[in-house]
Amino acid sequence: MNDKLTQIYEMQQSLDERIVTDRGIEKSLDEWVIGITLAMESEIDEIRREVNWKWWKNPKPIDKAALQGEVIDMWHFLLSLSRVVGLSADDIHRIYVEKNAENHARQDGTSAKEGYAV
Repeated sequence: MNDKLTQIYEMQQSLDERIVTDRGIEKSLDEWVIGITLAMESEIDEIRREVNWKWWKNPKPIDKAALQGEVIDMWHFLLSLSRVVGLSADDIHRIYVEKNAENHARQDGTSAKEGYAV
């Protein structure tokens, strides 16, 4: 799994570097975080548009390929944001594994974090 994560991380790095170079983009960390998170919000809206969330309208068939494509667009921006804040593919894997274990501990009521006792 980590090899696949490393592969898509490196692919995104290459795309990001191409866009920055070809378009002559210069941004501060703040500007990158704001810009990428705004793009992610836009992608979330596009994901939502692919499903039947409007209870006042007749449902439509869900185009699963289009929905999956929008989710992948979100992955592009998530990988870009990860890179901008200094997370490597290995960091993403390690910190995710640690946080996932903590989230399970919270659900088990064994976390030191308050508010999760069962």
